[in-house]
Amino acid sequence: MDGAEPIPVVIDCDTGVDDALALLFAVRHPGLALRAVTCVAGNTDVDGVVRNTLTVLEQAGAPQVPVARGAERPLIEPVRVARHVHGSDGMGDLGLPAPTRRAADTDAVTLLRHAILSSPRPVTLVPTAPLTNIALLLRTHPEVVRNIGRIVFMGGAVTTGNATPVAEFNVWHDPEAAAVLLTAGVPITMYGLDVFTRVVVPGADVRRLRASTEPGARLAGDLLAHRPASPAAEDDAGGLGDAGAVCAVADPQGITTRLLPVEVSLAPGPTRGQTVVDRRPRPGESEIHGASRTPALVDVALDVDVDRYVKLYLTTVEGP
Repeated sequence: MDGAEPIPVVIDCDTGVDDALALLFAVRHPGLALRAVTCVAGNTDVDGVVRNTLTVLEQAGAPQVPVARGAERPLIEPVRVARHVHGSDGMGDLGLPAPTRRAADTDAVTLLRHAILSSPRPVTLVPTAPLTNIALLLRTHPEVVRNIGRIVFMGGAVTTGNATPVAEFNVWHDPEAAAVLLTAGVPITMYGLDVFTRVVVPGADVRRLRASTEPGARLAGDLLAHRPASPAAEDDAGGLGDAGAVCAVADPQGITTRLLPVEVSLAPGPTRGQTVVDRRPRPGESEIHGASRTPALVDVALDVDVDRYVKLYLTTVEGP
């Protein structure tokens, strides 16, 4: 990034422990210019998401980034929060003080439109949450695509889901919204569970962050400590989760992607919310016998340089 202008970034999130880690990274990486943050129900209710987002930005010493409240439920489904993962307050029940910052006096879709169209350079849109706000934006203001350079979203899975055996939470929470995202007509990168679960900060680094006297670094450590990578993981080791998607914006060479057809299963039943990623080398019997589908082509992250992203995250959040 030396000598290059920072990438204009807009984050749509459901803060959430790992969304908070993503925000901490975004406001501290010199190659990213965070223009706005919009909030949607997901990990907790939307008002809790707004509160958590403002708290994180305040703890990180961020500039006055505009934050707006968005959809309080999916397009069709009922809201289904993940407090069992993120704590009753959505932020690991860390007892953080209430923020003094206030949300913008506008809604998320309006803020998204303004932040994108007013940017002098194309924006990278980074949804780390259910995609309800993004679907509403694309359907209400389709003109925004002319100034979106890329969408890098945390969602989906090529192999195993977490909300169901095949569906990842963000897509499962609002499958119709995810299907709309795939029609955006701009380059899309899917940072799914296949790489999401692999980027783990070692326990020694987490403990060092937690001992920091700098509020943002200490918050990162406390959040990571709330995110054990797996029941068998090293004590105190914590997964970066959503923050990996923002690392992929700052350093796209850290992931290996393939341009593949992707569609979202919308039918009721056990596959609802699955991202169906077609990795076949040639058409199959379905196509040969006349089935015609034209799924979106998406850069799907299939591998990640774990050490590279762990180092990138730590050096960014802790500073030189």
